[in-house]
Amino acid sequence: MHRALVPPFVLLLVAALPTALHAQSALQSRVEDVLRSASPGTRFGLVVVDETGTEVVAINPDQRFIPASNTKMFTTAAAFWSLGALDQPDEAGGAAVRIEQTGNQRDVILEGHGDARLSSAPACTVDCLATLADAVAAKTHVVRDVVGDDSLYPDERWSPGMSWNNIPTKSGTATSALTLDDNELPVTVAPSTPGRPPTVTLPPYYTLENGALTTATGTTTITFDRAPNGTVVRLGGTIAVGSKPEALRLGIDDPAHYAAWMLRNMLVARGVRVTSRVSVRHRPLTPADDPAIRRGAPAARPPATTALARLTPPPLIEDLTHINKVSQNLHAELMLRRIALKSGSGSIADGQVAVRAMLAEAGVPRVAFDFADGSGMSSYNRVTPRGAVTFLRWVSAQPWGTAWRATLPVGGEGTLTRRFAGTALDHRLFAKTGTLNATNALSGYMIAKSGHTLTMAFYANDVPEGASATRAMDAALLLIASQN
Repeated sequence: MHRALVPPFVLLLVAALPTALHAQSALQSRVEDVLRSASPGTRFGLVVVDETGTEVVAINPDQRFIPASNTKMFTTAAAFWSLGALDQPDEAGGAAVRIEQTGNQRDVILEGHGDARLSSAPACTVDCLATLADAVAAKTHVVRDVVGDDSLYPDERWSPGMSWNNIPTKSGTATSALTLDDNELPVTVAPSTPGRPPTVTLPPYYTLENGALTTATGTTTITFDRAPNGTVVRLGGTIAVGSKPEALRLGIDDPAHYAAWMLRNMLVARGVRVTSRVSVRHRPLTPADDPAIRRGAPAARPPATTALARLTPPPLIEDLTHINKVSQNLHAELMLRRIALKSGSGSIADGQVAVRAMLAEAGVPRVAFDFADGSGMSSYNRVTPRGAVTFLRWVSAQPWGTAWRATLPVGGEGTLTRRFAGTALDHRLFAKTGTLNATNALSGYMIAKSGHTLTMAFYANDVPEGASATRAMDAALLLIASQN
C-alpha cells in the first residue's frame, strides 16, 4: 500500500498557517487596545481585507451601524451602475422656463428637472437662473404669476429619520426637483457696538428676530433657529467687537417657492412687471410612488412641455465627485431621486429599489444594510462593516470602479485635510467620511506599507456627546497599514 505524497509547497503552507493566524490575532488585539482610548461606551465595527479578500482585522463585522455620510458611497455608486453618459452634459436635468397663457394673462412657469447646481450668483457663467430670466424678459414685459414647478419628483422634502433640528441648517435643507443655490440662504452677522445687536445682512425671503448681542470681548457664539416651514429666523448668542463677520447658511423648506421668488426679483430688475404672486406646483406623494404598495406602473410624471428656454448643466460626473469630496447632502438626495426617475416615479422608495438591486448584484446580504435616504442624514440607515467591504471590493472590479474611486476624499486633502496629513497614509488613503449625532465613519481603500491595497469599513456608534472617535480610528488604521 502506497501513501499519497503531500507536495512540499502544501506542507509549507500548512506550517505557515498558525503563524499567519497568530500574527492576525496579535494585530487585532493591538487595534482593540488602540480603540479603548476612545470615550467609554463607543461601539466600533471594523473590517479590513487584503487584495485576496482575506480579513486582516474584523471587529464586530456583522453588527449593524449607522453609517452617516458613508451612505453617499452607495448612492453615488448606484448612479455609476444605473445611469449612462455621466461624462456628457446633463441635458435631462436642467431647469426650464415657459410662459403659460390663460386668456390675456401670462404666467411664468419655472420647471425643475432635478438639477442640483442651478445658480443665482452674480458671477454665474454656467447653469444660471439669469439665463432663464433673460429669455422671459425678451419675450414679454408683463406677467401675472411666477410659478415654481417641482412636480417631476413627488413632494418628499425630507427623508424618513432625519433629525428635525437639522431642518433650519444647510445640512437639512429640503430636497426638490427645483433647486437653486443649494437651497441655502446666506446670512452675515457683523459686530456693531458693545451692548447693541450685531448688524445682520439677510435676504428678505425670511424675517429676522435679532436677539444676538455685540460684546466688548470674548468669542463668537452666534446661534439661530427657525420652525419647520416657518419664515422667522431667531438669532441669538454674542459676537465681540473686532471679530470677523460670521457667515451662516440657512436651510430653505420650499425650494420651488424660493427659486420662483428669486426669478421674480430678476424679472423685475429686467423691467418685467409682475402683477400677482409667487406660487408653487408640487406633486403630492401617493401610494403609487411606493413600489411596495403600488400595483402596475408607478405614479405618472408631469407631461413634457415646450420650454421657452432650458439650461444644460455640466456632466453628472462633476456632481458625483462633489457629493463625495465635500459630502454634499442635498446633491446626494437629488442623485437618489435621479436614479429613481429612470425606472420609477422619482421617489425615495424607488431610489432604494435601485440601490438594493445594485447591492444584490454585488453579493451583499440583504440583512447587511437598510437605507432610508441617499445622503446619510437619516438615523434609520444601517450597514455592517463586512457588507460595506463586500460592496467596496465589488466596486473595484467594475468597469467604472476606478472612476468612482476617484470621487472619494484623499488622506490629507478636502474633508480629510486634518486627518492623515504628514502620516504614512498621507495621499495613500481614499475613503468616504461620515459624521452624525454619536456617529463617525470612514470607509474605502488604503495603501499599506507593503504597497498593497487594503479595503476597509470603519464605524463608531454611540459616541458620547461632545466626544469624537476619529482620533482612535485614525490611529488604528495607521497601525494596520504599518503592519501590512
